[in-house]
Amino acid sequence: MNLTGTISPALGDLSFLSSLNLSGNGFHGDLPSELGQLRRLKIMDLSFNLLTGKIPPSFGSLNQILQLRLRNNSLSGEIPRSIGNLSNMEILELTFNSIQGDIPGEIGNLVNLRRLRLGFNKLSGSIPPSIYNMSSLQLISLRENSLSGEIPDDICHHLPNLQILYLTTNKFSGQIPTSMNECSNLVTLGLDFNRLSGGIPTSIGNLTTLQELTLDGNPLEGEIPWAIGNLVNLQTFSAVNTTLTGHIPRSIGNLSSLREIYLGPNKLQGEIPEEIANLGSLEIFQLANMSLTGVIPPSLFNISSLTEIYLQWNQLSGKLPEMRPDSNLEGLHLWGNNLSGNIPESICNVSNLKQISLGANSFSGHIPNNLGNLKSLQDLLLWKNKLTTNGEWSFFPSLLNSTSLTDLDLSVNPLGGVLPTSISKLPASLEAFSVADCDIGGTIPMEIGDLNDVWLLQLNLNKFIGSIPVTIARLKNLQHLSLDGNKLQGSIPHDLCDLNRLYELTLDDNELDGPLPACLSELTSLRKLSLSYNKFHSAIPSSFWSLKDILEVNLSYNNFNGSLPSDIGNLKVVNSLDLSGNNFSSYIPPAIGSLHDVQALALSHNRLRGPIPEELGYLLSLKSLDLSDNDLVGVIPESLEKLGDLNYFNVSVNRLEGEIPSEGPFSKFTDQSFAKNDALCGSPRFGVSPCVHRHHRKTLLQVLRYVLPIFASIIILIAFIVVCIQLKKKKKMKKKSTGLAIGEDAIPLKEWKRISHDQLSKGTEGFSEANILGSGSFGTVYRGLLSDGKQVAVKVFDLQTEGAFKSFDVECEVMSKIIHRNLVKVITCCSNPDFKALVLEFMPNGSLDKWLYSANHSLDILQRINIMIDVASALEYLHSEYSVPIIHCDLKPSNVLLDRDMVAHVGDFGIARLLGEDSIKQTMTLATVGYMAPEYGSAGIISVKSDVYSYGVLLMETFTRKKPTDEAFVEEMSLKRWVETSLSNGIMGAGDPSLVQEDDEYFVVKANCISSIIKLALDCSAELPEDRTDTKNVISMLRNIKRKFLNDVAHD
Repeated sequence: MNLTGTISPALGDLSFLSSLNLSGNGFHGDLPSELGQLRRLKIMDLSFNLLTGKIPPSFGSLNQILQLRLRNNSLSGEIPRSIGNLSNMEILELTFNSIQGDIPGEIGNLVNLRRLRLGFNKLSGSIPPSIYNMSSLQLISLRENSLSGEIPDDICHHLPNLQILYLTTNKFSGQIPTSMNECSNLVTLGLDFNRLSGGIPTSIGNLTTLQELTLDGNPLEGEIPWAIGNLVNLQTFSAVNTTLTGHIPRSIGNLSSLREIYLGPNKLQGEIPEEIANLGSLEIFQLANMSLTGVIPPSLFNISSLTEIYLQWNQLSGKLPEMRPDSNLEGLHLWGNNLSGNIPESICNVSNLKQISLGANSFSGHIPNNLGNLKSLQDLLLWKNKLTTNGEWSFFPSLLNSTSLTDLDLSVNPLGGVLPTSISKLPASLEAFSVADCDIGGTIPMEIGDLNDVWLLQLNLNKFIGSIPVTIARLKNLQHLSLDGNKLQGSIPHDLCDLNRLYELTLDDNELDGPLPACLSELTSLRKLSLSYNKFHSAIPSSFWSLKDILEVNLSYNNFNGSLPSDIGNLKVVNSLDLSGNNFSSYIPPAIGSLHDVQALALSHNRLRGPIPEELGYLLSLKSLDLSDNDLVGVIPESLEKLGDLNYFNVSVNRLEGEIPSEGPFSKFTDQSFAKNDALCGSPRFGVSPCVHRHHRKTLLQVLRYVLPIFASIIILIAFIVVCIQLKKKKKMKKKSTGLAIGEDAIPLKEWKRISHDQLSKGTEGFSEANILGSGSFGTVYRGLLSDGKQVAVKVFDLQTEGAFKSFDVECEVMSKIIHRNLVKVITCCSNPDFKALVLEFMPNGSLDKWLYSANHSLDILQRINIMIDVASALEYLHSEYSVPIIHCDLKPSNVLLDRDMVAHVGDFGIARLLGEDSIKQTMTLATVGYMAPEYGSAGIISVKSDVYSYGVLLMETFTRKKPTDEAFVEEMSLKRWVETSLSNGIMGAGDPSLVQEDDEYFVVKANCISSIIKLALDCSAELPEDRTDTKNVISMLRNIKRKFLNDVAHD
């Protein structure tokens, strides 16, 4: 019926009600405890709704109830013990909720219960013994919980009527009870994915009514008992991922009703029993990933009902048996065996075949010509065999009839010849085509561009000559292109830059030449580029370094020259960068220290000069660093000692000097890492001379270590005094011109009462994870308690993160100058060379983000309006009321904190900027994606209108409850555009559904209010800064909207 809203407590007044069925609707909220007053109720079905909260204990008063169905909701809490009062109940269904705690022992009082469904919850503890006394039980389903303990030996003694027992996906241990055969009426036994050990008891063969037996994912041992063959009614038998050993018993052929058998992976071995042929009802036969030997019984293919065969990754040998034309086989999965001989022509007559997977065998001969008879064929995977063609690839044209073919893999076969132009006759449905390592020569035919839907094209490791055909650019869905290991010549066609979905491009080991096309920078989806061992030359285009999302770059062993630019630091997420074997002749730019995710960096065999930059010590993920065979000078930086994961290091054949570091990863390197550097010294194990002036060097360093900080401190102090004088002059001028004196209560940085690291550690219980309130770009925030009992928030900066020092300095500078009821107050700070933290006013109600998106938090319209007025007031103070305009630069829900009275406070000034006398400023620091103004994201230009734009996005998010980074917003669609589109369908299409429903008492009032707010948000987030309103107008308009809303509610 699609009813919505909450369930009315007034239903509890219907004292003569005997049946209540509201299933399959959209009801939300708690279950009214008043429903417990329905003393004559026999059936309650509230399944398939959106109900939350606990099951009311008052339901224990429904003493006439026969059926209680609450499945598929979001109920939580524990099962009330009062449920044991419902002695007449026959059916209890609580599946697919979030109910937790133990199963109450009182449930054993339900002596008339026939069906107990508690699956797919969060129940824990053991099964109460009282359940086993409920002799009327026919079905017990406890699957997908966290129940533990052993299954009692006498489980079946008092359950004579039990037909279905599901204990799947729990934590039960011990052995399968040998007395299980006493459940003589058992039809289904699901024990899979537990921790059961021991063997499968022989007595299980006495369960002659059993139709389904699943034992997957248990560490069971021993053999499959012969008695399993007594289960003549068994339809499904599954024992996947156990540790069963031995042979498959021949008695399995007695299971005449068997439809599905799943036994792999396991440790079973031996041959497939011939008796399998007796399974006339078999549909799915899965014995994969084991150690089976021998041949595939030909009789297996005589079972006409069979639809799927999975025998992959065994040690089967012999030929593939002939197949019957009346077979219903849809999937044939035999890869990873030792099968040989020809692929039988009869396979082309099995008209229902969809998947043929014969890879990694030893099939030989020609690929059958009539595979096109298989109209439903989707996957033809013949990789890694010994197949050949007749020189004409005559099977290609026939595949045109296989109009569903999506994956064709013929790689690693000695096909030979040339790739025919008939490749254009492959079906239009083809998505993946691989002929890698097939000994194919000639040119790549231009018709390759006719494979319109292909996303994977692998032609690598062949003997192709000529150029890369420009027609490949027609493959608009192409994501992976592998042409490496051929003899291709010429340059990279510029047309390839049109492949805007290309993810991986590998052209290694060819004879390609020319410069690198500048348009490669347009391939923004590119994640792997490998061009090694070619003849490319010239400088790498500057635009190349704008591929900021690329993960792997290999340009090694070409003739590239020129310098390595500082733009190399733009490759922020690259994890492998190999530029070795070229003619680069510049210094290694310090910007290379920005590649924080790089694990392998190779710059060897170039003509690089100058020192090894200290900044390489920032690459904490680095595992391999090769700088050998260059012209590098100077010392090996001690900063490299911090690279704990570095396991390969080579600086041999350079002109380095000084002492080789000995700490950190250097403790495991050998002399091979430092060979042919005549001026290096250090430990004898490095094959170099000892350092003669080591003591004097250290003494000099110690002197500099103490003297330089003093000089630096004096310079900083002078600069600080000059800045303070200038700021004071500007502040006086501002006050004189405006008459404002806002901020006079702010505490100057020098007047903060400092706090020690030990005090903070004690107050946060050693910075315990249990006290974490949240984390951000530059650190983690902890809940803390000062010695005076004051509760605070402690923001600890991660000094390993780039920009953390600057972020700390900015927050100190900004927050020491300002004070306002809607800004987070800084109480004090802790600043040491290796530890920096701010102590902030604690906000007990957390962030706006939590209140918008947590399931157990909600905000009404008035609360949201008040919060957004508070945020606007904070911005107005920062922009206009302080002596120097301050731009927050990172306004978002997680930076809006709520105090005990739900008053909003704006925090996190880590990337804030003071404008000074300028109305705009340019910055390289980027804020959070989705909240940045266009001019900020594209050019780094910020102004007070940048914050207004972020505020507009925040305002939209607050009243739509949709993040601007939602996965639905891709390409041209954004939160703003979605709101604009949705507004055309009325406010119901754009607003948060929890705020306004069509059946609300104040629907029109709420809808008008939200509509006004959304329009204001759109005004704030205009594309051009000059078109955006200012915060003073925002505050005025929001207050007017609030006033009108309250007035309309009062008079509606």
